[in-house]
Amino acid sequence: MWRKWLLIIGILLTSQLSIAGNPEDTIPTSNRYIHQLETEVRQAYIFPSTSFLEGENNKSKALRSAFSAHLRYAFSFPPLSYIDRIYGSPYQGIGVAYYNFGDRQEIGNPIAVYLLQGGRLADFSSRLSLNYEWNFGISAGWHPYDVNSNPNNTVIGSKVNAYLNTSAYLNFTLSPQFDLTSGISLTHFSNGNTDFPNAGLNTIGIKMGLTYNFKKNKAIQLNNTPPVLISDFPRHFSYDLIFFGSWRRKGIVYNDIPLASPYTYEVFGFNFTSFYNIRYRFRAGISLDGVYDSSANIYTEEYNVTADGHDPSFTFYKPPLKKQLSLGLSARAEYIMPYFSINMGLGTNIIHGGGDLRGLYQIVALKIETSRNSFIHIGYNLHDFKEPNYLMIGFGYRFHNKYPFIYHSF
Repeated sequence: MWRKWLLIIGILLTSQLSIAGNPEDTIPTSNRYIHQLETEVRQAYIFPSTSFLEGENNKSKALRSAFSAHLRYAFSFPPLSYIDRIYGSPYQGIGVAYYNFGDRQEIGNPIAVYLLQGGRLADFSSRLSLNYEWNFGISAGWHPYDVNSNPNNTVIGSKVNAYLNTSAYLNFTLSPQFDLTSGISLTHFSNGNTDFPNAGLNTIGIKMGLTYNFKKNKAIQLNNTPPVLISDFPRHFSYDLIFFGSWRRKGIVYNDIPLASPYTYEVFGFNFTSFYNIRYRFRAGISLDGVYDSSANIYTEEYNVTADGHDPSFTFYKPPLKKQLSLGLSARAEYIMPYFSINMGLGTNIIHGGGDLRGLYQIVALKIETSRNSFIHIGYNLHDFKEPNYLMIGFGYRFHNKYPFIYHSF
């Protein structure tokens, strides 16, 4: 399992983030980046989502508090540059964090490695602004559930888990070199339904950080040219074609008894989305979503309990292929920043085999540019806003793309 997650993060971290396009349809930026190094601490409240977190653990104590320490590198663009003005002073980079949940024996003290991106939402003064940020990566070093050695931990089922975070914070400029940040942070850990259990661990808390900007004054001076008028965005339709695959675990309820299948199931699919590109930061459209989920509508017809009441025996069966295929339509909205796009969707299957494939599905995905028109796609699918479905790991290509591409001279 850990090898699969390492492959995912390897794809994320080794993808090309800037490849020059044609001069006619590119947005130039400068090689005079502002490089940043930040230390950050977060103190958070753990949502009591399971009995383990409420006190059914070896310590017989509710786990309510989480602490993490972060070290991050990022780069931003000089003030008055095209990118800075279009996208609201964006920055992007990578971070590493150490987490402590107060129970090292049963849950572990994981290390997270993640991509990050943020930007400005509003200015209150020349020194104070309201900013946002998201983090996406993986975390390792968990002590997962084990029926024999760690039976209480019903929260985490795998040694490596996905890490997601979003925050809103105030940024106060102390000097050209130093910024002080403080705000609210939401964090989610889970394995994307690739293993059991997958209750997930969620926190909310406050964060404080200190950022050092390398040679910020020099970068500003080298790029201190009069602002150039930004051309109107070329509104247009574009089309994204994505192919994805993943694996998942599945459980069912039989005679009011929840049963976890011992098998791992494959998922394959595609999305074809017609987007109307409205502005530099936003596009919206309709997507045709086809999926083969080999766990859909699995069932069991046998359930025998031994004389002592333990070790139930049951067999899981797959239905005919037509009950595991679906074709859906979803409304999509996409927030666009340099290198990354965040995609959200809400849809329903219009052709399907019934059962598990009925109802609404929700999609949250990150797109990472690898060239002008190609990108890596990392997403997650939910069912009826509450039930985890599967990961969506794949590649995509954008047709009829008139969106200006960012290029650099290194």
